Amino acid sequence: MTTSITYDDTSVRRFMTASIFWGLVGMLVGVIAATQLSWWQMNGKFLEAVSFGLIQADGISFLTFGRLRPLHTNAVIFAFVGNMMFAGVYYSTQRLCKVRTASDLLSKIHFWGWQLIIVAAAITLPAGFTRGKEYAELIWPLNIGVVVIWVIFGINFFWTLARRNEPSLYVALWFYIATIVTVAMLYVVNHLSLPTSFTHSYPIFGGLQDGLVQWWYGHNAVAFFLTTPILGIMYYFLPKAANRPVYSYRLSIIHFWSLVFIYIWAGPHHLLNTSLPKWLQLLGMLFSLMLWAPSWGGMLNGLLTLRGAWDKLRTDPVIKFFAAGITFYGMATFEGPLLSIRAVNALSHYTDWGIGHVHSAALGWNGFMAAGMFYWLAPRLWKTELWSKSMANMHFWIGTVGILIYVAAMWAAGIMQGLMLGQVNTGGTTLKYEFMETLDSIQVFYILRSIGGTLYLLGFVLCAWNIWKTARSGHAHDETVMVALLDRGKRDGMGWGEALFNDPLAYIFTGIAFTILWFFLPPHADKAALLVAILLGFRAFKAFKASKEKWTNWHERIVENYLPFTLLVFFAVAIGGAVQIVPSLIVNREKNVEGRLQELYTPLELAGRDIYVAEGCYNCHSQMIRTLVPDVMRYGRAGVTDDYSHLGESLFDHPYQWGSKRTGPDLAREGGPLATNTRHMRVGKRGNDWHFNHFLNPRQTSPGSNMPAYP
Repeated sequence: MTTSITYDDTSVRRFMTASIFWGLVGMLVGVIAATQLSWWQMNGKFLEAVSFGLIQADGISFLTFGRLRPLHTNAVIFAFVGNMMFAGVYYSTQRLCKVRTASDLLSKIHFWGWQLIIVAAAITLPAGFTRGKEYAELIWPLNIGVVVIWVIFGINFFWTLARRNEPSLYVALWFYIATIVTVAMLYVVNHLSLPTSFTHSYPIFGGLQDGLVQWWYGHNAVAFFLTTPILGIMYYFLPKAANRPVYSYRLSIIHFWSLVFIYIWAGPHHLLNTSLPKWLQLLGMLFSLMLWAPSWGGMLNGLLTLRGAWDKLRTDPVIKFFAAGITFYGMATFEGPLLSIRAVNALSHYTDWGIGHVHSAALGWNGFMAAGMFYWLAPRLWKTELWSKSMANMHFWIGTVGILIYVAAMWAAGIMQGLMLGQVNTGGTTLKYEFMETLDSIQVFYILRSIGGTLYLLGFVLCAWNIWKTARSGHAHDETVMVALLDRGKRDGMGWGEALFNDPLAYIFTGIAFTILWFFLPPHADKAALLVAILLGFRAFKAFKASKEKWTNWHERIVENYLPFTLLVFFAVAIGGAVQIVPSLIVNREKNVEGRLQELYTPLELAGRDIYVAEGCYNCHSQMIRTLVPDVMRYGRAGVTDDYSHLGESLFDHPYQWGSKRTGPDLAREGGPLATNTRHMRVGKRGNDWHFNHFLNPRQTSPGSNMPAYP
């Protein structure tokens, strides 16, 4: 029996249009923020010239780098890529399931609710209302809104799967399922807060716990918001554009399960060489290195799908963008494991190398995959030809040059500054360069970064104009197709017993359990656990060789049943977070402060700390002296050889302030102990008068500083 189905392409058009608009906004804010690091006047003083003297200010709070940088990151991640992801998911899911989206009402609520949250974020972040955690800055009422809208999206998606007219779930749908489940888990846990007002709250985690939870979320927000859904989009749109089947279904299975399991463990590599316990640093580094294999497996599966279609690379801008995007994905996923090696991380962390790494993925992978998808979708959504292929090709080359300039500049700046910060004079007793000297030396690369970002923005302006003209030349079109209705008995008929109690899962979960015990058991017992895990691995391989068809059939049955499949995905992603975070919550605190316990803030100090967070100072300063000799020499107290940051020093910091980038120096020792005979005045590395004058005019105390004034 067949029936006619009209797909809901209206929602796709809405999300795609919103993505292009917010992409322009986010990239423009990014270019402005980049110029602020080269010319401090861009924090507001430039308005004196623009307004012919009507506006007099050294800095305007809502235009400062500390306020604009979170606006830029949130706009690009959640507004640009988020809307692009939703457009791709809605379009491909309907066609892969051969059914219209389950609820038009939920689709509308999803779209308008998401845009409302974005607008609210665009108002609150420049106003200084923030939680002070990277990629998690939104205030608690907006966080509740995000969760509600995400749940609505999830209900609509899984409801559509339940009504599908295809017996099996295609690989793209696997990645969408992993995205929906994992982002929900990450977002809820990392945003648990205690509200103090409608616009302010404190995270329930503090210090080490907050840092661990933050980068469990932060790293995997990149993984499961910016990577897995885009991989799903790759697996659907790339074969369509190339008119070729996916190179290897077997490789896609390995790619998916290894990626979703390994990715979640890698968060601690953002905290290497800090006071994070060594076993967590080792865990993060090992899993980050392991991540290289499945990531490149996915890249190769994508590029090899183009076999026999490489001739289209010369003429088809869609193929150009997809091929380049996948290549940037491969480059970024090679660089990520490289930066997770402790020795390399000692050089790269807190420098612009990390900024270059992030933008090679965001601009190259996300941005180019978005452009390729937009150019492929527009003619189909508006029933017309793409307005200008030559303009699309021009977009590609301008964008590519822009990315290369941007990333190369950040690589050079990061490596140069990292090397300079670590250099000591002959004899090794003093540092060779002051912090400001290193900042001055990389200014030329900051200017190149602004040029590269501007070129990329210009290319995206061409994309927006091209899509707009394409839409104007055609008319909105919702595709109608004839599909064969699937008998309900032929889908989702797998029982929970068959799904969960079988040889493959028994070997997998038992092996994981003994591997985890290897980390936590006392000496000798840990080696026994490791031996059991290894023997189980050999036994599982032997069982697979003996019953290959049975194991293969079990997996094929799983992908025909979306609920058991979803549960297995949840298990795969939840294990890593539990192993890393739970021990930090139940450990004996008094025995793990490393001999130093943070003093409670006075009310005045707490108010000042809230201002520090609201102004976004954490975007440029860290409060974590790493266990590296140059760090201790530069930021520690004079004459104290082991004055690196200890766990107990940030115990009461909600949120934690270890930072991820040093555009300015570390501030861990700027406060210092209480002065003699006073309850409120502290004596740090510099006097309070110095800090007061530094806020009024940073260049008076630190010539060449790019910090805005805070009069």
